Amino acid sequence: MTDKKFARTALVLFLALAAATAGVNYWIDPLWHYGHANAFNSIQKVTNEREQKIAMLHFGHHDYDTLLIGSSRSTYIHPTAFEDWDVFNFSVANLSVREVHSFMVYSQSQLPDLQRYLIGMDFFKSSEKEAGVPRALTNFEKKIDQPFYRAKNLLSLDSLEISIENFKKSMSGTIDEDRLYNRKGEAFANRLTKEEVEKSTDSKIRRFENVFYGNNYTYFKDYKIILQKIKEAAGDDELTAYTTPISTGLFVSLVKTGLLDDYEQWIRDLVDVYGGVWNFMYPNSITNDQMNYIDGHHFYPEIGTMLAKRIQDPKATDIPSDFGVYVTPNNVDEHLQEVRRLAEQAVNEMEVSK
Repeated sequence: MTDKKFARTALVLFLALAAATAGVNYWIDPLWHYGHANAFNSIQKVTNEREQKIAMLHFGHHDYDTLLIGSSRSTYIHPTAFEDWDVFNFSVANLSVREVHSFMVYSQSQLPDLQRYLIGMDFFKSSEKEAGVPRALTNFEKKIDQPFYRAKNLLSLDSLEISIENFKKSMSGTIDEDRLYNRKGEAFANRLTKEEVEKSTDSKIRRFENVFYGNNYTYFKDYKIILQKIKEAAGDDELTAYTTPISTGLFVSLVKTGLLDDYEQWIRDLVDVYGGVWNFMYPNSITNDQMNYIDGHHFYPEIGTMLAKRIQDPKATDIPSDFGVYVTPNNVDEHLQEVRRLAEQAVNEMEVSK
């Protein structure tokens, strides 16, 4: 083979491989750049939710009227659970409350029909360690604005590897990870056995006690300032804050490590800034059942649906009546007193069960 023929053959082969890579990556769309759905990309792995979801907003055409922002816990609230609203769930893993403002401002630039905001609040994210570090969405905004951003990802072998995994999962219908998505932006988790749930919950409680609770926690002194900034970003639009419902076992850990006073301060600050907060984070019939959780920390989607229904319809009768209380200045003292009673009862019950 002559050098010229070899070069021509090599070029043709390279172009064919590049075209095949781009074709598969477009077909499966692992980074959520194009929005099309088919049987072969119905299950999608998480690569980086911030990048994937900002790409959905930037490259898509949407008419969402409601923005939901929260941590990985809130990713399991399906947008379709809100029957009267068209919701974009912009929740991402390890969200800092300091990031929420930038998520709101960016979404406003992409979604002209926004009318309301749903903000998920996590107690452990109110600490000095978690809330004190400045974080924003800026780097991801810059990344997707780079020249040929989508073209480079179409030709990426890393993207191809993810595409192949998504194809396999879609073909088998396999939900075998803590978080996978469908093309509607709905997150799902693998179902664990009772033994697996007990093990993962115990592990998560130990991690919280070693990393987030007890002496590792100091309530961030400027937390209310951050909450106020979020409120100002909403302007005249509706804003609803809600607390994420952790398992009773994890709540008991919070109490036993001496953080109940800080929890109460957190609830009072949310009420003070927003005029009210939907509180789901206390012992109740949903949080008492650890099988409603993957690890005592992340709830399954059906619990997210209950949370969504309670927010939309406080009088809904198909949801346990003790799941969710709208706390205002008028009932905050009474509510926190009841939480203390429930917490004491839960601590005693767990001590007896040992």
